[in-house]
Amino acid sequence: MLRLLLGALTLVLLLGGGPLYMWGFGGIDTRGDWRSADRSSMGLAPDPTQTHAAVVQVYSARAFDWRGIFAVHAWVATKPRGAAHYTVHQVTGWGYPALSSRIGGPDRAWFGSQPTVHATLCGREAERAIERIETILPDYPYRDRYRAWPGPNSNTFVAWLIREIPELSVSLPSTAIGKDFLGDELVATSPSGTGVQVSLGGLVGAAVGLQEGLELNLGGLILGIDPAALGIKLPGIGTLGLLTPAYGQSPGECPAVAAG
Repeated sequence: MLRLLLGALTLVLLLGGGPLYMWGFGGIDTRGDWRSADRSSMGLAPDPTQTHAAVVQVYSARAFDWRGIFAVHAWVATKPRGAAHYTVHQVTGWGYPALSSRIGGPDRAWFGSQPTVHATLCGREAERAIERIETILPDYPYRDRYRAWPGPNSNTFVAWLIREIPELSVSLPSTAIGKDFLGDELVATSPSGTGVQVSLGGLVGAAVGLQEGLELNLGGLILGIDPAALGIKLPGIGTLGLLTPAYGQSPGECPAVAAG
């Protein structure tokens, strides 16, 4: 009995310790006003006035308000060859349909939270990805649905898009709650395409892949191992490792004048 209680206590600490840490020390503003929150560019996207080549980028940032204690919000930005602006593709809980594609700043702070770049495609690789994205966006199965937990939400959409675009072989952070929501499916390839995952409505599941490492999903919270970062994945916090997490990249750069 004592062993069982200790095991249960350890599990509770592992699942709840990260969010509690983020609440107390993670710099999450749980009393912020969305109307005055920072939405300025962070300088992470190639300047469209200087970059002729096509560009595709995948981003995430801490969710707004108390949700940021647990999760991030992800989105995808595209710029066709020669275009003077980016289009941001994302799912939100306040629009209808939930999925939107609008001209806007790709690297803007998400209501006070600085974004992280997870992938940058340039040139012909980006052109192929954009053509595919524009083709399949109407096929996203949850265009009119949004549920913050356990999905479908913004992270469900980006994970789905990554699975459908071979050029986007990227792993979302373990704090992207909703990325494991598979709807009625039980088994699927991992979002990066380098492994496999099992998920029961995004509530319980597991994933293993070259980029994802090993993940155990309990109630949407992820515990796991990140070999690329020589670290572990904890709920709320994400990866704690000796190396830079595999899912974070430097600001995207593309040739200023490229034939694409």
